[in-house]
Amino acid sequence: MRTYKYDVHVHTSEVSPCGRIGAREVVNLYKEAGYDGIVITDHYFDGYFEKYHSCSWDEKMVCFLEGYRKAREEGKNIGLNVLLGIELRFVGSINDYLVFGVTEEFLKNNPELYKLNLQQFNELKKGHDILIYQAHPFRPNQAIERAGLLDGIEVYNGNPRHDSRNYLAYSFALEDGLRMISGSDCHQLEDVARGGIVTMEDITDEAGLVEVLRKEAISLIME
Repeated sequence: MRTYKYDVHVHTSEVSPCGRIGAREVVNLYKEAGYDGIVITDHYFDGYFEKYHSCSWDEKMVCFLEGYRKAREEGKNIGLNVLLGIELRFVGSINDYLVFGVTEEFLKNNPELYKLNLQQFNELKKGHDILIYQAHPFRPNQAIERAGLLDGIEVYNGNPRHDSRNYLAYSFALEDGLRMISGSDCHQLEDVARGGIVTMEDITDEAGLVEVLRKEAISLIME
């Protein structure tokens, strides 16, 4: 039976300061690697937006969405599904969160999400079909959040330059009954196709991704 492979943690050099691969190139690399889709999760934090301090929020969003929009256009050209997500960091926190189900409209209508905290964000997302997973929660500089505030955690992070201690994340998720995801955390060429999810459903939009994650209709790529 046909299966579909998606990487749910991918960055672009257009937006993420640590990204080294342009949006169009990363789409082609994942197509070549046999993936059916990717989620662009560029870093969403105060430092990124403050450099555009003289711009309106709509203007800032044009800049923030540049990588995603280029990737989506290239994906349509070559047949790779490209979805929107964010890697969110709140002011005053060192933790990173992968947020799925956000749309351009949601991001435009809810400015400066980084000024919230995790509990406030959970309140905000009520009524929206949005999930939040803590990224690489057991890296030495991270602090695992209370399970009640998370929809799941990233139990496998494929970035080879960080000690994500994936074995601890996996054990923690099993013990606490948390949903699990795997992602490459792709920033550079060596990161491509080092993680992701496999599902029997062709995910073509953000709502479809949330549906698959919510019912845990996935297996994890952990290579």
